[in-house]
Amino acid sequence: MNLALIVITLSLIWAAITGNFSPLNLLLGAGIGAVTALLLRNWFASPRLLRRLRRIVSLVLLFVWELLVSAVRVAIIVITPDIKSALRPAIIAFPLTVKSDAEITLLANMVTLTPGTLSVDVAEDRSVLYVHTLHLVDRETLIAEIASGFERKIQEAFL
Repeated sequence: MNLALIVITLSLIWAAITGNFSPLNLLLGAGIGAVTALLLRNWFASPRLLRRLRRIVSLVLLFVWELLVSAVRVAIIVITPDIKSALRPAIIAFPLTVKSDAEITLLANMVTLTPGTLSVDVAEDRSVLYVHTLHLVDRETLIAEIASGFERKIQEAFL
């Protein structure tokens, strides 16, 4: 990646965080960005980093998409006149293929932050994540969605 592009990007991020896009603040952000880029230039040059960054962005985009879709599903349940018929709460045991503490924690947090689902517990041997869902249609479908969505993307990001 071009060093100038990195400095400009870091300068704009600095201005966005501080909420001040004045020329002097942009210059300060560029200075901080240049020092940061010079200190981390070998890290930025790694092709492995770019692949990992792409995988992380893919995970974030999947999370945002699932967040929006789940929010709509929960909103539909909430506005249903007979809410008791719309609710089908259940707790399922999701078999984990991720093994590290970081991966399990990230998966549990993503499940919890998605409307309509909640991570309840992790088995002591870290082989199962217990997930509460507001509306369970099919246990196997939910397990497949989590496994092929969040869990697969987390595994890719941690490669």
